[in-house]
Amino acid sequence: MRALLNLLAFLLPIVLSAGVFEKEVLPILQRSCIKCHGGEKTKGKVDFSKILTERDAGSHLDLWETVVEVVELREMPPDDEMPLSSAERKKIRNWRDAFIQLPTDPTIAVFRPRRLSANEYRNTLRSLFGFDLEVGIARAEQTESGEKSLVLKILPPDPPGKSGYFNDTHSAPISTSLLENYAYLAGVSLERLFSKKGKDSLAGMIRQSEDWNGEISPHLAEEIIRSFLPRIFRRSVAEERINAVLGKLKGKERKALVTALKFELKSALISPEFLYRGFLANPQDKAERQPVDAFELAERLSYFLWEDMPDEELFESAVDGSLLKKGELGRHVDRMLADPRARNLSGSFGVQLLGLSSIDDQIKNNPIHLHALRTQPRDFLHYLFTEDRPVMELLDSNVTFVNQSTSGFYGKDRHRLAPFHKPRGIERQRTMNQRLEIKDAEGRGGILTMPSILSMNHGPILRGTWVLRHILGVRLGEPPADVPPIKPPPRGKKMTFRERFEAHRENSTCARCHDKIDPIGFALDGYDDNGRNLLASYNQRGKPPPIVTPRKLPSGEEFHE
Repeated sequence: MRALLNLLAFLLPIVLSAGVFEKEVLPILQRSCIKCHGGEKTKGKVDFSKILTERDAGSHLDLWETVVEVVELREMPPDDEMPLSSAERKKIRNWRDAFIQLPTDPTIAVFRPRRLSANEYRNTLRSLFGFDLEVGIARAEQTESGEKSLVLKILPPDPPGKSGYFNDTHSAPISTSLLENYAYLAGVSLERLFSKKGKDSLAGMIRQSEDWNGEISPHLAEEIIRSFLPRIFRRSVAEERINAVLGKLKGKERKALVTALKFELKSALISPEFLYRGFLANPQDKAERQPVDAFELAERLSYFLWEDMPDEELFESAVDGSLLKKGELGRHVDRMLADPRARNLSGSFGVQLLGLSSIDDQIKNNPIHLHALRTQPRDFLHYLFTEDRPVMELLDSNVTFVNQSTSGFYGKDRHRLAPFHKPRGIERQRTMNQRLEIKDAEGRGGILTMPSILSMNHGPILRGTWVLRHILGVRLGEPPADVPPIKPPPRGKKMTFRERFEAHRENSTCARCHDKIDPIGFALDGYDDNGRNLLASYNQRGKPPPIVTPRKLPSGEEFHE
């Protein structure tokens, strides 16, 4: 798993010989595909008539995964056209596998900074000032109700970007109202920093002793500027810029000095250099891919693992350049994954990767059970990420995380949990997950059989679609708007859902996707809508199970429980 995290941060370019697309792939497309996907006809919004070179192909990277998939499954060309030979399918697949490893265009891509997401901004502000901005809300300790963060209450939610992730803010510019929100939050933070409440935070920032009286002299004001500006901009600041700010404080004392100091710091906090990641990256003027500098690398690493700015150790490693030395990156990854802030990796990246936010839509009136369902997969992902577990354990692991609300799904194994003693006077209380080794629980282990995953995906279609999209990375289009509903059984006739569904998928348009979805989805049909293992309960009673799960994929490969 650690190797996977390193791979997510860096991909090394490989040289690909030019002209392979034109020689091997283009003739196949023109002969077998362009009739329906080119010129006036562009079924599925795919137009191969505009893709004539490898450079053209590089502008449609997402397309080739779908092309390989439909060709491998013999979905394309359609049945009424001449099929591709095995050699032709192999040419397309081999070209795509080599091509996808690098951009074929040698010119440097346009580098676009991205705005801090709401959660990144909240965490960064907290790390800068040493305190969190919170609102006072009445909240029962045993439940989750209400957002305490003033930042997350004021800032609008980030819409998912083109990649589907909330921190993909390239196309989400700062509006006038959003800038006003940033100015307000910066002002509130600075007012607290220079008040009695913020004295300890300010003292730590300028390394003053505990008996410091809180007064700001011209000398201390300069220390604050020299300490704070590099942290705001997340990189070293030129002496000319430092002196320009100090020049505006010259001759001021006491309240006038503090007012001017807060004004200069607020200006920095609402500047694009702070609000955008990568704004100060300075690529060389070369027509080629090039490595980022140490500060940009530190920023990418910390916001990926922590959703937060670099800490002091990582920042100093960027300042002296040691971050770029062999072995340093891996050392920092290990160190940062051991930090409590690494919870953000599972709580944000992991949740978005696997679509776990849908769990929140399942239970409206039971916050205790919702908390249990929500935290189980997050704690499991955190375990995989931070303990360097193999990627396959995502699907097959004998370790899970269970609390009092989810223990009933794990049979005899739950008896090995540490006892929970409910406080007197509290009827129900949410409890922390405990690490549990699965020994006896039948049909459990890995992410697929967690009750939260099963309950947020009711039925075989949703379950199969979720596995294909979020686990296997298969791109599935949305179902057609005119897809007919699954018909009820004829009057007086008993039919299982699967029997009724067979009639639905007789439509060739429907069958194209369902051939991929159904074997996986129906393989999980032994679990009910709440995630209970029906097959296990029948086995315990010594009765034959009423459910037969399929064990064969469209490609002919078989799998077993």
